Amino acid sequence: MKIIVLVKEVPDTYGDRKLDLETGLADRAASETVLDEIGERALEVALSYADENPDTDVVVMSMAPAGSAATVRKGLAMGAGSAVHIADEGLVGADLGLTAEVLAAAVQRTGFDLVIAGNVSTDGSGGVMASMVAELLDVPAATALNTVVIGDGVVSGERASDAATMQVSAALPAVISITERLPDARFPNFKGIMAAKKKPFETLSLVDLAIEPEDASASRSIVLGLSEKPPRQAGTKIVDEGDAGQKLAEFLVQNRLV
Repeated sequence: MKIIVLVKEVPDTYGDRKLDLETGLADRAASETVLDEIGERALEVALSYADENPDTDVVVMSMAPAGSAATVRKGLAMGAGSAVHIADEGLVGADLGLTAEVLAAAVQRTGFDLVIAGNVSTDGSGGVMASMVAELLDVPAATALNTVVIGDGVVSGERASDAATMQVSAALPAVISITERLPDARFPNFKGIMAAKKKPFETLSLVDLAIEPEDASASRSIVLGLSEKPPRQAGTKIVDEGDAGQKLAEFLVQNRLV
């Protein structure tokens, strides 16, 4: 069994997140970057299966800037057997379509039985990457799973909807995404950190994947405008002089809150 886990470097949730108003890109200097927690949980699903099935090959894969190798390598320290890092200047500002195309090509090149991803990242919050990659790979997708069971030639799990829960399954090869209902990821220990330095770490470029980022035949998204969020203003203060109820009612009506 070969499992590829898609992970992403994101700004630390507890730090400041800013966009560069000139480029429209995330200002990476404004905050520490880390592996997205949902990606770590996806890796935990793969590693837990590998713990019970020693013949499992777990590969951590990420499309990230060249300077993100140390972040990607954390997946190796956690227990993955190898890593694939797609880094290319032509991918700066890549939209969801180009990102999916690149990841699908890298997954196909590496070979897989199962691809596991988080359901939504904490920065872009697109929530569609697993489905897009599955479509490009032409394999089934089972997304937003709260539980995961990997069996002989099949993967299954529970997906929650607004009104009920359902059991879904897909024949392998397949792509799945998981939610935060899955267990927290394990912490890398000293042995894992030292072992990570010797594990295979492959870096790919767009040339390796035969992808043209400026391909005019493919649909691409561009930023047309960008502005800084205005500073918060003080709210309306109502002083009770015997008519506070009336003033409050008028405020609610004027702001169409009732």
